[in-house]
Amino acid sequence: MPPGHRLLRLDTVDSTNAEARRRADMGEPGPLWIWSARQSKGRGRAGREWTSQVGNLFASLLIRLNCPLPVASQLALVAGIVTYETVAKLIAYEGRSALLLKWPNDVLLSEEKVAGMLLENVGNPSKPGTTVVIGTGINLAAYPENLPQPAISLDAYGLTVTPAQALQVLAATTHEWLQRWAEGATFPTIRRAWLDRAGPLGRPLVARINGEEIEGAYAGLDSEGALRLKTAAGEKHITAGDVFFASR
Repeated sequence: MPPGHRLLRLDTVDSTNAEARRRADMGEPGPLWIWSARQSKGRGRAGREWTSQVGNLFASLLIRLNCPLPVASQLALVAGIVTYETVAKLIAYEGRSALLLKWPNDVLLSEEKVAGMLLENVGNPSKPGTTVVIGTGINLAAYPENLPQPAISLDAYGLTVTPAQALQVLAATTHEWLQRWAEGATFPTIRRAWLDRAGPLGRPLVARINGEEIEGAYAGLDSEGALRLKTAAGEKHITAGDVFFASR
């Protein structure tokens, strides 16, 4: 673990993010990594289930920040970069060209989802600063099927990586990028780093927001990190929702 970080190793838990929330409610300030071999109720974005197959990595970092919540939300992009860089290191940079970041923080390997993260605010409004949980899932040994976004595992890609190996790389990479981010002081650099890993502009996308589908072309990020989508009705800035690659 990086300096000052502790690790809680569990055999099974409902969700590492949920465990982090419970510990935050009891006064745990972090930085604390929570890692479990199994999850019974893993969660993804928008409350969806994260299929938690044995042999994959499920880990959450609980940290307290000295910045307001709007600035802490920048961690969604930071965590996307961290997960991308973690997978890049695990596959040894020869396979890096097959990696792509999809807004806001899914990592694709050969166009299929290999990893994702969930950022949650778990802070107590009566206490100073902002407490957040960064939950990360990486498909190491297995992957779910029949999803809107096709998935893949590192094992299916021909690589054998244990959860312990992946956690070591994830923890070190997270520490490195949190220092670079400096609680928002260098966000323009973070934004640029995210864009550099997201592929060329112009790719057709479909954004699903509250049951509505918006089609357009990927136009990068605005200065706050929202997705820019060029549509027939003009440019839209997407701050929440699901985004999928459309047929070319």
